[in-house]
Amino acid sequence: MTEPSPAGSVPVPGRPLSTQVVFTADFASPTQWVAGHSWAYPDGGPVNPGNDKLDYLVADAEYSRSGVFRARRRVDGWWNTGLLTTEGSQEGFTVRAGDVLEARVQLPTEIGAWPAIWTWRDGDQEIDVFEYHPDNPDLIEFTNHVRGTNRYHHDEAVRPGAWVDLRTVFGVRSVDWWLNGRRVFTDGRGVGRAWHAFLIVNLSVCAGRYHPAPEPDTTEMWYEVSSLVVRRPVAMPTRPPATTAAGGHESTFPADDHQPGAASGTDTAPS
Repeated sequence: MTEPSPAGSVPVPGRPLSTQVVFTADFASPTQWVAGHSWAYPDGGPVNPGNDKLDYLVADAEYSRSGVFRARRRVDGWWNTGLLTTEGSQEGFTVRAGDVLEARVQLPTEIGAWPAIWTWRDGDQEIDVFEYHPDNPDLIEFTNHVRGTNRYHHDEAVRPGAWVDLRTVFGVRSVDWWLNGRRVFTDGRGVGRAWHAFLIVNLSVCAGRYHPAPEPDTTEMWYEVSSLVVRRPVAMPTRPPATTAAGGHESTFPADDHQPGAASGTDTAPS
């Protein structure tokens, strides 16, 4: 299965102009995903208070395996939370430089919810496909921690309970983020050629340092990832150059090769 690559994902004329699906998320698969454990958390979890989280990671399938990521309040003050990662799984899938991740997500509504799709490997290599906090209802966050860039993007399509389509292009020289079919941030920094990282999909709960903790009467929260695929550039077959009437050769490259473009919109991260 192939489709044209998004603008900005092919930085050099004549390089691959199509992608193929290399990963389709099956959240119920025990070979694709590990539940309730991540080395992005101290000692692999289950808690991570140093990152302002009330999470208590659980492997219970009800919290993640349907693609609905849940969190429920515990009597000890923590929240049972759902997390899936490809790290440590039998398949061990990693996203690579040049890959394109596409996901459809329904945002949560409860204050304190902190959903995210992100990457991680060896204590680093983090690219945030998205983060969201309902206390900032129209704002979605995109971050390249590898090269230190980010965008707080305000959009009328972003609101508690809304469905959004996300696309992230993990380019060597630029990471590009798309929202509902429109490119909204091109960071111009990229990830470098050797970059690769595992996927994490989870719902965290804010502890209150940077975003409000859940209201006292809130006992449960959730968000849904209805689809997630990763596409990878593939080399296009080259044809022998055609001989022109004058004895020369026609170019084997299309005249409208894709080039990196500037980000749409003018909003920037607050200082």
